[in-house]
Amino acid sequence: MKKTIRSVAVIVVMFSNVSINAQANQNQEVDVEIIDSLYSKTLESYRNFWVKLPDNYNPKSKAKYPVVYLLDGFSLKSSLETVYDNYWGHYMPHMILVGVSNREHRTRDLTISKIESRRGATMQTETGGAEQFTAFIENELITHIDKTYPTTNYRTLIGHSYAGLFTLHVLLNHAHLFTNYIAIDPSIEWDNQKLLIEAKEKLKTQSFEGKGVFVALAAEQLHMRDASVTIDNLMEDTTEFSLFSRSIAEFSQFASAQKNNGLNFNWKVYPEDLHGTVPLPAMRDGLISLFDWYQFKTPQKYNNPKTSVDDLSVLLDNQEAIYNKNFGYKIPPMIEELFNGYGYMNLQMEQPEKAFLFFSMAIKYYPESANAYDAMADYYSAQNNTTKAIEYVESAYKLSGIDYYKEKLATLKK
Repeated sequence: MKKTIRSVAVIVVMFSNVSINAQANQNQEVDVEIIDSLYSKTLESYRNFWVKLPDNYNPKSKAKYPVVYLLDGFSLKSSLETVYDNYWGHYMPHMILVGVSNREHRTRDLTISKIESRRGATMQTETGGAEQFTAFIENELITHIDKTYPTTNYRTLIGHSYAGLFTLHVLLNHAHLFTNYIAIDPSIEWDNQKLLIEAKEKLKTQSFEGKGVFVALAAEQLHMRDASVTIDNLMEDTTEFSLFSRSIAEFSQFASAQKNNGLNFNWKVYPEDLHGTVPLPAMRDGLISLFDWYQFKTPQKYNNPKTSVDDLSVLLDNQEAIYNKNFGYKIPPMIEELFNGYGYMNLQMEQPEKAFLFFSMAIKYYPESANAYDAMADYYSAQNNTTKAIEYVESAYKLSGIDYYKEKLATLKK
């Protein structure tokens, strides 16, 4: 059974189960998770990746989706899926997830300069291939994903450790590639703080209008050998053993202080997390932070039986305007599941005018969805209008051809 919507009013979820189950039947044969590989002329090797399509994906629909690109995609796959599966709907939109493998040549591909030694030890692997790896992402991977799947140009990049360093490198040097950047415990100390020095110049002089960044710092062990070093006295320590964490803190403090470059910057310290445990909570907080504008600010008004149909229409118009401004393209004010959820809620609360508003908007914004027509059929059945109910189930059956609607038609015609 398809997952229900998280983080919306329980009453909405209760009455949306019928529509969600129908849509699950509609999409049951669609392969929503693909593991693939791509030969890169830039890297002169194959690169594995996986793609996860949204639960509401319908190959017959014209809907397109924002994309999240996750570096170290196979090792961090479960963390991103856990966050996304629990928070889509109210906190973030339906999105396509792409996980890129960095199992081979990880240090080479994700580091921004060539170095001979690090932390007193000779480097045993090739370094400094970030520009080449960026070229692969821009010219080959993104191009392939955009040609193969229904994507928009609203993209988010997530990276941890070396991949976090790479993520910030892309922001500073190729900001056009992504709208959002999540850098988790990034290795900013790399090559004598090369990126930090670069950032202090570019964040001060260049425009990053429309870009969002979230940086996470795992603070359970800020100093490799001294537990007395805390976030409060971190910047007082000058040893190499705190350089990693100090660099992240210094970068974040500097970026936060820049008020004229248009960058939406946030960072968070995780006092109880280690370098290896911080990706999960950081992905959650980062995505929620970067999609703060997406979230409904007054859900109580949608749930309040005293809110009028006209007031609901205004709320939806305002929400649509916010989405269009931030995404840069037209997008419905609600995902289909919420339209139907609120429709069923109002139907059960004996407020048919409101139910009709939500059901009709679902059809308006998702005209290729058999589920939207099926929900409207339920509305007319509740109004004892069997003729109209049959009309809408017929539309659903024509769009999908699945037995669920054929059987429902037979029942209604009896």
